[in-house]
Amino acid sequence: MDKNTKKLVHVVSFALVIIGGLNWGLVGLIGVNVVEMILSSWPALVRIVYVLVGISAVYLALTHMNDCKICSEKK
Repeated sequence: MDKNTKKLVHVVSFALVIIGGLNWGLVGLIGVNVVEMILSSWPALVRIVYVLVGISAVYLALTHMNDCKICSEKK
């Protein structure tokens, strides 16, 4: 994967994980599922969003050590 593609995948994955985290935070705090609220007329798209959030979380977990400036910092 070239550098630009890797950066794009990282940015999209990061955005999806943030969206997923905020959505689950709202579900836990006030019982509001924003993804379902926005995409409720397209249940297949809701499922796709959830799958993409999950894949993004796995990708970020696997690549975190290489991408994180703090974790990859030499002591």
